[in-house]
Formats: sequence, structure tokens, C-alpha cells
Amino acid sequence: MVKGTRDTSSEMVAEPKRHSWLVDIGIRLVKGKPLGAVGGIITVILLLIAIFANFIAPYGMNETRVTDFLEPPSASHLLGGDQLGRDVFSRIVYGARISVIVGLSGALLSIVISLVVGGLSGYLGGKTDMIVQRFVDAWMCFPGLILLIITMSLLGPGMLNVIIVLALVYGIGGSRILRGAVLSVKENVYVQAAVAIGCSTPRLVIRHILPNIMAPAIVLFTTRVPAMVLTEASMSFLGFGIPPPTPSWGAMLSAEGRTYMFMSTGLAIWPGLALSIVVYGVNMFGDAVRDLLDPRLRGGVGRYGVRKLKKEVPGKK
Repeated sequence: MVKGTRDTSSEMVAEPKRHSWLVDIGIRLVKGKPLGAVGGIITVILLLIAIFANFIAPYGMNETRVTDFLEPPSASHLLGGDQLGRDVFSRIVYGARISVIVGLSGALLSIVISLVVGGLSGYLGGKTDMIVQRFVDAWMCFPGLILLIITMSLLGPGMLNVIIVLALVYGIGGSRILRGAVLSVKENVYVQAAVAIGCSTPRLVIRHILPNIMAPAIVLFTTRVPAMVLTEASMSFLGFGIPPPTPSWGAMLSAEGRTYMFMSTGLAIWPGLALSIVVYGVNMFGDAVRDLLDPRLRGGVGRYGVRKLKKEVPGKK
């Protein structure tokens, strides 16, 4: 080596700083999906309101005052009072908790049902798959709202019954999506190799199939949450959902909103506005998460990974 020169071959190339997977998703969400980022903010606000409803609401959910009968918005009642003298803002805040509980619990239970029905159907195949899928076809032929009303009329009103019924209706229908994912994963070489070396069925399902279908399961979960919230509001509006005096946005639109809307328009506007904002925000957030997790879509993991690789590899165009 000539004196005065520096051997650059022995120098370590500085490795680019890598973020965690969650931070990576958040950065891409803000940069590439601004509407999804707004939806994510709305979703986080909804969760915070539901968790801290006891501290945010100035009054109890069923606290009544005769002097506040249909009171217009004021300093003491931000959104006014209803026909029983209850604070509308407090009831909307507690209604957010109901929506979060029903949305998250129902969506999670529906994903479990979809995994069990669709996973077993796709993995076992043959006559089992044919019988299960014909049952799913028959189930999907009935209108969802009719199934919900019939089932709720048999079980009776209540939050737990609403969650179970919504999970069954959406879970059995959504099993088709996860069944297709299982059929795709089952044909991969590593699954066939695991079968060839004598891997047991539970280990094969847990170690090789479930991790590879979690992306569509997560996407299905994000789309099920707003559907659960909207369907619960529809059922409560029709009188088959959560019974009063529990504050549900759909029930508030049905009881107070329709009967007293000409005397106090806020009884129909505020619950409907809260429901619209939440469903829109969670839908936008769910669509953005789907685009980011699916490599086949524009802006997905695959396209982003290739673009990032081109930036990191010198001379790669």
C-alpha cells in the first residue's frame, strides 16, 4: 500500500438505522396514507374516551335533573339535555365505551370463529371441506340483518348476546377469506417438507400455517370493527340491541332522537354525528392498514421493501 493513502476496503460500512416493525408501519401510514393517519387518530381518541369515560363525562350516564328537561346546549350541558333531564354529552361519552366493547370483542370473537371454521375446512379438505362450505353457502344466502333480528329475538336483548350474535354472523361469513389463505399456504414447499419429516398436525398448524395467515386475519379484524359498531347501532335503533337505560348511540337515535327531535334537534344530530365520525375514521384506518400489510397492493410491504432495498444498496437503481 502506498504511503499516505488510506485502505478503505477495511473500513466498516455504516449500517443504516433500522426501525421496529410497528414504527415502520406508523411512518409509512403518515407519509403514504394521510386519510388512514387521520382515521388512526380518530380510533385512538375513541379508545381513550372509552377508557377514561368516567373522568371525561361530567355527569353519570343516567343521572337525571328535572330542571334540565330538553335544555339547549349551555356551559353546564355542552350538548344539552334529553327528555329525562340527562346530559347528552355524558351519554355520548359512555356510548363510546359501548361501541368499543362491542366492536373489539365482536370482531375478535368473529376472527376466532373464522379461523376455526375456515382453517379446519381448508386444512382438512376433501368431504369435510365440501360439507362445511355448503353450510357456509347456505348461511350467507340469508340477509345478515334478518339473521341478527331472528337470533336476538330468540336469545333476548343484552350486550353479551349482541356480541355473540354479531360474532357468529360475521365469523361464519368471513371464514371463506381465511380458508382461501390456508389453501394457499398449505401448498407451499415448507409445509410439505414438514409433513414429510413427520411433523404432527397441531405443530404444523401452530408453527407453519397460523403465522402465515395472520396478515389477512389482521386485515379482516380491522374491517370487522367498524362493521360491528354500525350493526350494533342499527340493532339498537330497531330495538333488538342493548336495552335502555344503557346509552347506545343507536338507541339514542331511536328513542330520544325520533320522538323529541323537533323539540331538540341535538338529540338526533349528536349521536348520529358521533357514529358517523367513528365509523368513517375506523374504516379509513382499516383500509390503510390493509394496504400497508398486503404486498400485492400499491404501497404494500413488498413494494416498500424493494424501494428501501434500492436506497440501501449502493449503485442499485
